[in-house]
Amino acid sequence: MLTALLVPLALAALVTLYALIRSAAQRGMLTPNPEAVVLGAITNFFDTLGIGSFAPTMAWLKFRRLVPDRLIPCILLPAHGLPAMAQSAIYLVLLGVLVEPVLLFGCVISFALGVLIGAPLVIRTKVWVVQLVVAFALVAAASFYALGNLGLMPAGGTAASLPPLLIVVAIAANFLFGILINFGVGHYAPTLVLLSLMGMNPRLCFPIMATAGALAVPGSMLRHIAIGEIDLRIVIGVTLGGVPAVLVAAFLVQSMPIELLRWLVIVVVLYAAAIMLRASLHGRRGVADEVCAEV
Repeated sequence: MLTALLVPLALAALVTLYALIRSAAQRGMLTPNPEAVVLGAITNFFDTLGIGSFAPTMAWLKFRRLVPDRLIPCILLPAHGLPAMAQSAIYLVLLGVLVEPVLLFGCVISFALGVLIGAPLVIRTKVWVVQLVVAFALVAAASFYALGNLGLMPAGGTAASLPPLLIVVAIAANFLFGILINFGVGHYAPTLVLLSLMGMNPRLCFPIMATAGALAVPGSMLRHIAIGEIDLRIVIGVTLGGVPAVLVAAFLVQSMPIELLRWLVIVVVLYAAAIMLRASLHGRRGVADEVCAEV
């Protein structure tokens, strides 16, 4: 079973790397952004230890204004894609063999389909709507961080599989999570909560979450590269910093006290959410004023 996922994962990593280098060379963006290298190293290091990478990355991109607000969600999957693939390979080797194959494959495939459908939607969505969704995504991430620190996340069960009806629910939910991830709504926390509430062993949720995210990367990246609006220097920078950081966190550090760091991340993420929400409200009012002026 593992071979059926590890081989496509390796091929997906090669396709992603080739597409990224080829497109960056064509657009003169092979030189990585140094700030993005540091950002990728920090966010992916702590992502491997359980903090998450999307919310801190969105917050930093907003603070530093490295990309336009409407492109922040578009850059997340391509930038964190190869580090996520490294995480996925690690989780599959360590825990993947313990997960029910139908649940694992079903969630991975449905998530990938959701990502493919959602990728063009975020490009066509109005800027203020993207800002609003990102703001709520940041608030949701901060809420999950707080619940984790307070010990209020679902404890989960000991199951490695689920009844057929719950498997269908989990697969359908992952399709929705795949669409939402294009708007910056990370899927780790909601997937972990959902499967834990259903009785899954929380440790066995990680191969599902990591592999779903990893195998969805090539389709999302190819779509965003084809559209041609994301800054590939940032994508390359986060990738170069992220992959080694994942390996260091997984094999050298493995665990460390992160509760205080989570509280700091919560403060930063909530502040970024407030800024993004304010920008969204101003943008919506601006659109309304333009409509009124035309009338």
